[in-house]
Amino acid sequence: MKVPFLDLSRINSELKEDLKQKFAALLDKGVFSGGEEVDLFERSIQDMLNSRNAIACANGTDALELALRALQIGPGDEVIVPALTWVSTAEVVSIVEAKPIFWDTDEKGLLRADWVKAISKQTKAVIPVHLYGRKADMESICEAAKASKITVIEDAAQAFGTTRNGKAAGTWADIGCLSFYPTKNLGALGEAGMCLTQDEEIAKKIRILINHGQVSRDEHVSVGRNSRIDTIQAAFLNLFLGRFDVFQKRRKDLAKVYLKKLGGLPKLGLPEDILADDHNAHLFVVETNQRDELRNFLKEKGIGTAIHYPKIIPDMEPYRSHGDFPNARKLTEQGLSLPLNPWITKDEVNYVADSIVDFFRI
Repeated sequence: MKVPFLDLSRINSELKEDLKQKFAALLDKGVFSGGEEVDLFERSIQDMLNSRNAIACANGTDALELALRALQIGPGDEVIVPALTWVSTAEVVSIVEAKPIFWDTDEKGLLRADWVKAISKQTKAVIPVHLYGRKADMESICEAAKASKITVIEDAAQAFGTTRNGKAAGTWADIGCLSFYPTKNLGALGEAGMCLTQDEEIAKKIRILINHGQVSRDEHVSVGRNSRIDTIQAAFLNLFLGRFDVFQKRRKDLAKVYLKKLGGLPKLGLPEDILADDHNAHLFVVETNQRDELRNFLKEKGIGTAIHYPKIIPDMEPYRSHGDFPNARKLTEQGLSLPLNPWITKDEVNYVADSIVDFFRI
């Protein structure tokens, strides 16, 4: 049996037909920038996440950069970043000419609770990341940041739809950033992102920044950029959003299969909290000190896996930084992502799980 890690060509025929019809309607209308689909998407996210402002943009990386610029973070400033995350989290800090200050994660991959030790006179913000779809402890992070008079940018790119005490990921911080890259739980068929904020002035700044610094046509009040969302992607996201709950239930149901079949393996660590409301099952990451051997074994069985991520950012040449970061390093050495998405079948998940059991029996 062949089980891909993710194959977006498996989108079901009904949804494919709806996407084709939506694209045809946009072709007939001739609106490809802005318009009703973008307005509808922003309103829908505001309502779903109970956010006062939802500003769509070109991609998740832009969302993070826009957040930094809106908070006037730049040269001479420091921003605290987890050592383990996708590179964008640190990349944008460097792009605005600030300095990323890396801190270790906890054993689950979330910013370690003692991150406040990294605060200096130059610190202007902290960017907690909801890694793998698991929500960080935003209550304590925001409280500590407020006490230290620094801002919080919430990297919720992997955690769309998670909640804690009824409050959605992305709505806790000064600015929350979302990604709708195709692999995400809510993914476009191309690039798309979003900034969330409860502050009207910050929202106004971001809207100006994404549109060349314009407050209205040809009235430029600041240096901005072109980071508007594509109308077609907004339209596709509106369709996917209507199916989000169904897809989430399927992810959780498949995660239950993994947990049940793999729970008795003493040499394999499992994401036991993946069924909770504050985890959206974006990735099913197991941990073992036999990670590479297991990955090769599964590959021989026709099973695709992934490593999120093979390097911590402080070990990458553009961001080289001294430090041990033991928990983050351990995850790069032992973490393996198994196939988990709405397009795989229960039989395939059973096959993956059975293959892993076989590996540890050998």
